[in-house]
Amino acid sequence: MEPKRPAIPSVDRVLREAALAPALEEFGHTALVAAIRLVLDERRITGNESELVTAVQSRLTARHRPALRSVFNLTGTVLHTNLGRAQLSEAAVAQATSAMREPCALEYDLATGGRGDRDSIIESLLCELTGAEAAIAVNNNAAAVLLSLAALAARREVLVSRGQLVEIGGAFRIPDVMRSAGVRLVEVGTTNRTHARDFENAIGPKTAAIMAVHASNYRIEGFTAEVSRGDLARIAHAHGLPLIEDLGAGSLIDLARYGLPKEPVVSECIAAGADLVSFSGDKLLGGPQAGLIVGRRDLIAKLRKHPLKRVLRVSKMTLAALEATLLAYRRPEHLPRDLPVLRMLTRPIEELEAMAARLVPRLAEVLGEGWKVSALPALAQAGSGSLPGSGIASLAIALVPLAGSPGRALDRLAARLRALPRPVIGRIAEGRLLLDLRCLEAEAEFAAQLDKLPV
Repeated sequence: MEPKRPAIPSVDRVLREAALAPALEEFGHTALVAAIRLVLDERRITGNESELVTAVQSRLTARHRPALRSVFNLTGTVLHTNLGRAQLSEAAVAQATSAMREPCALEYDLATGGRGDRDSIIESLLCELTGAEAAIAVNNNAAAVLLSLAALAARREVLVSRGQLVEIGGAFRIPDVMRSAGVRLVEVGTTNRTHARDFENAIGPKTAAIMAVHASNYRIEGFTAEVSRGDLARIAHAHGLPLIEDLGAGSLIDLARYGLPKEPVVSECIAAGADLVSFSGDKLLGGPQAGLIVGRRDLIAKLRKHPLKRVLRVSKMTLAALEATLLAYRRPEHLPRDLPVLRMLTRPIEELEAMAARLVPRLAEVLGEGWKVSALPALAQAGSGSLPGSGIASLAIALVPLAGSPGRALDRLAARLRALPRPVIGRIAEGRLLLDLRCLEAEAEFAAQLDKLPV
């Protein structure tokens, strides 16, 4: 005869367990009852009260844990698209928090008491930093390009060099964006060589603009030729056309002063004759996700009046964080201190070496004799299409299994690291799990939680 299975307790009986009183206080009656029912329905937990309470508590914690969680980015990619790109400055976080917590003058003119324009919060700062006449913000750079084309060139033609018809992350392509804006793309030149005469010969009665797209995520080298920004502007203006430039990452300063590769600077584009320049807020600029458009006042006015502007406008939290980020550029000497992106891109290798000396023995202790733990030189990258093809000297901790199947062991360890309270994201390459230290600032928190590494 089969032994009699213990009866499954009722929801009410479990609810009265004293050990669940804190959970009732924290999560409330409805959530606690739902968790108890889920656990009991699994029919695996019976009369063992301690096991039952533990299962209910675990289920409650899991159900109420946010899906958007903080992680340690040890991938070696500073602006990692999948990990949220730019980390915001403390000033930007504080300003966004204030905008969320309290009423703010988003579209209210404090001087006149009348209705204001939300773009005015950042317009003067952007004009000051770029030399443009006017500026607006939308929710990302793809939206900025879409709005610019829809407002200035719908049902007409826009000329673009074939070598600049880029595809960005998520398989979004410039031709697709142009098609969505109702614009007919006219490809000019060839993939590797485009000349001024190619643009001159392509201009016709239906041409609405010339567009330049910064090849932010690749390089063409060898037998190449491209038309300079100044020459493009002269060609466009000679025919009464605007030059629209999609700058992508969009730096407001010359990164070469920090020993980083040279990237186009927005103010240089404006000075060279670009009529509209669009760029991202959450890449090299170091702010929140946004698409920024600067340029001629009359063209910006057309964009501002277009129906898509309302569709693509940014929130008060974005504007608050963006304003705080732009204000940091008024203190250029302090930028590496105040902006996390620039700080991480420019951290001295000696700082990473000192951190590795502390963390290597700690990881070796936690992982045990089955793993070789060592520090080795690595190449980090800016990421998100910024500074393409330019590695940044970095340092990584390499974790190598000493026995068994290396691939399976590395996958299991990567999964264990992701299961930590604050997940650790590294990268597997050449038979090693690499933890790049360039973006690790909360070293103490990282080291402390290693004791919780799942078995």
